Amino acid sequence: MLKQSGLGHKGAALAISVSYWLNVILLSCYVKFSASCAQTWTGFSMEALSHIPAFMKLGFPSAVMYCLELWAFQLLVLLSGLLPNPVLETSTLSICLNTSLLVYMIPVGLGGTASTRISNELGAGNPKGAKLAVRVVIAIVAVEGIMIGSVLLAIRNKLGYAFSSDPQVIKYVASMIPIVAAGNFLDGFQCVLSGVARGCGWQKIGACVNLGSYYLVGVPLGLLLGFHLHFGGRVRSTL
Repeated sequence: MLKQSGLGHKGAALAISVSYWLNVILLSCYVKFSASCAQTWTGFSMEALSHIPAFMKLGFPSAVMYCLELWAFQLLVLLSGLLPNPVLETSTLSICLNTSLLVYMIPVGLGGTASTRISNELGAGNPKGAKLAVRVVIAIVAVEGIMIGSVLLAIRNKLGYAFSSDPQVIKYVASMIPIVAAGNFLDGFQCVLSGVARGCGWQKIGACVNLGSYYLVGVPLGLLLGFHLHFGGRVRSTL
């Protein structure tokens, strides 16, 4: 859609929209026709609306936790357009952000799994099982972070070619990948611990922590490092 159809950047937005709708359709078909969901989905009924306030009490803070983090990164990309050589900075930051989001999906999955397992263990009155689940997921994300970081470092001089043919962008991306790898290693722990917080029912606490961490510390620190101390686009990878 970017090149063959001539839609340009509109084609990219359209492709994302189609992908999201396809995801909804496929998941709906799975829930409808899969034997594994036969006991969990019995069709639409008014009874499903009876506990919406309780659901929103947990669901809304969970969404806020996740959105505050992603919005902070996007805000830094937008602010990079105010740096000297904005084309280079925004191009490089977009590449690093997409790379980070790709590898971030693994800790997201681990965090979701940890949330479900821990909530089940606590609901069953088994805090020792919940504690074990926390230890296991932290160990897994540590190993995963080291492995993914090693791969990123190994391909740092080639990674830029997957997004751009500009030698300057490719060289700048290669210089930022070590920071991206280190940041994603630490971010993995944040992600799974957020899952632990959700599993324990601490969504409001997690939302407050994310608000303070990203917007009272992270973004102002990014502005200080990027504009006053001249770190440039490396700020986003550092944070």
